[in-house]
Amino acid sequence: MKSQRSRTTSQSKKKRSAPSGLSRVQVVWGALVLAMTAVGGSLWMLDGNRDLGLDGIRLPSLVAPDMTSSIDRIFETRASTDNAPWQAIVIHHTASTYGTAESIEKEHKGMGLSGLGYHFVVGNGSGAGDGEVHVGYRWLDQLPGAHTAGQYGDWYNRNAIGICLVGDGDREEFTGAQMARLVQAVRALQREFGIPARNVILHRDVAQTTSPGQYFPVAAFQEQLLSVPN
Repeated sequence: MKSQRSRTTSQSKKKRSAPSGLSRVQVVWGALVLAMTAVGGSLWMLDGNRDLGLDGIRLPSLVAPDMTSSIDRIFETRASTDNAPWQAIVIHHTASTYGTAESIEKEHKGMGLSGLGYHFVVGNGSGAGDGEVHVGYRWLDQLPGAHTAGQYGDWYNRNAIGICLVGDGDREEFTGAQMARLVQAVRALQREFGIPARNVILHRDVAQTTSPGQYFPVAAFQEQLLSVPN
């Protein structure tokens, strides 16, 4: 694996700037944004005409408290990350208690997308393993996501990494293994691409949706991200 650990923070400063106000997490853009798991839209325009079966790799769920052993595999991409545009991370949920990368991809194709719209999916034990991470083809090939729409949707899809938790955060809490894996992945991505904690946002912060739900542990999640050097 070719490591990109030598990348400096100054590289990220040369990239396009985020929309004004990204650092204010509670600002909701005034545009109508469609919830990725509920309503289709014009996101297919980002996809081209690619038609694939499910493509990606799985990092298995681990029961040990320290789950760092496999997370670095997310950087074993098919396309180089040397000039990656990633400046932000958007957290989503499926709004359903059951789900796998395959079932989500099928739903996304039904919306007119060419494949799984997220870069990563984290399972909850109902379908996919509890804490299992699916690394999607968009990440492996360093392609734009298809997880946000609306006025600034193009910017987020091209410059933000989309991570989806299987589960309905408006009805129940996410599992401990899921949250541990989410924090683990986000922290690794932050370090790799110099993404500050203020640019790790929830889908509802930029869209007219409740995703990832009222039971998402915002305070605890943000506290764990603050320990990553920005």
